Amino acid sequence: MAEIRAPQHLIHLSDLPKGQVEDLLSLSMRLKKRPAKPSLSGRTVGLLFFRGSLRTRTSLEAAMTQLGGNSINLSASSDFWDLETAEGTIMDGRAPEHAKDAAAVLSCYVDALAIRPKPVGTSWDKDRRDSEIRLWAKHSRVPVVSMESVLWHPLQALADLMTLRESLGELRGRKLSFVWTQSPTAASPAVVHSLLLAALGQGMHVRIAHPAGLELDPEVMASARAVATASAGSVETCSNARDAADGTHVVYARSWHSIEHYGNPTLAASQRSRQSGWTVDEKLMALGQDAKLMHAMPVRRNLEVTDDVLDGARSLVVQQAENRLHSQKAVLQHLLGA
Repeated sequence: MAEIRAPQHLIHLSDLPKGQVEDLLSLSMRLKKRPAKPSLSGRTVGLLFFRGSLRTRTSLEAAMTQLGGNSINLSASSDFWDLETAEGTIMDGRAPEHAKDAAAVLSCYVDALAIRPKPVGTSWDKDRRDSEIRLWAKHSRVPVVSMESVLWHPLQALADLMTLRESLGELRGRKLSFVWTQSPTAASPAVVHSLLLAALGQGMHVRIAHPAGLELDPEVMASARAVATASAGSVETCSNARDAADGTHVVYARSWHSIEHYGNPTLAASQRSRQSGWTVDEKLMALGQDAKLMHAMPVRRNLEVTDDVLDGARSLVVQQAENRLHSQKAVLQHLLGA
């Protein structure tokens, strides 16, 4: 009997060997330049959203269509019921089905599962384990792709690397600055975590600017320092956006929530309300070396980034969003063996 091989999952980009990341980037570039062939004809991807999406859902559905395949979109808010994720529990609560059973059954219907889990939102130590999506990966017989967990967003990181390559060419020695921005609906640090490690793996010099109390995950930062050392890049933090933007090639604007006050929205909102001057404008951008703007979107205009920067020649935000389509086609072709 032939040995059944475990499927390759994509939970975070840093799990892939560097050579595989390079292959995906090269394939993404090629797919952008020429019309996609129907290489995934007859293949189906199930998209499971436990929280909302605009770009991720649309780009993945379009990617499968352009590759000749199909997608089935399921939203937890309207298409199915609560799923239990705790192992060994007596299921006498709201959930009528366990995620492990759903994973096993859906594996019979589709060739891959793409999942955007919803965090519990009460404990950073618990949510950062990404237990839910790892449970799906454990019990699925087909590849599981993360469409953004609490800690990682591999699909965004791959598209961002592609955008950086298109804009800067060789990335080794180039400077990337993450600048925290004000927002009443701060996102998770998953986007920053993922691109931080990916950019350092390319030998980039990375600065991270944020107010006190809005530090990134300590374990991710420890990994970042190790990657920087191994790749001859560098990573530093600062408490002033101007320091981060000085001499940089790219300003990546992004709001992220406080890990310190995770699970306490009142304290988190109070902490954010005390910050001022954390809007990316032309004066800040002018401190860089012909600096470009990146942002994963959605973006709050004139709060996170001013109109003149977003709509000007410096902005790469639409290019970033477009590249989600092409880089995800590369991921789908790779995982489905086409």
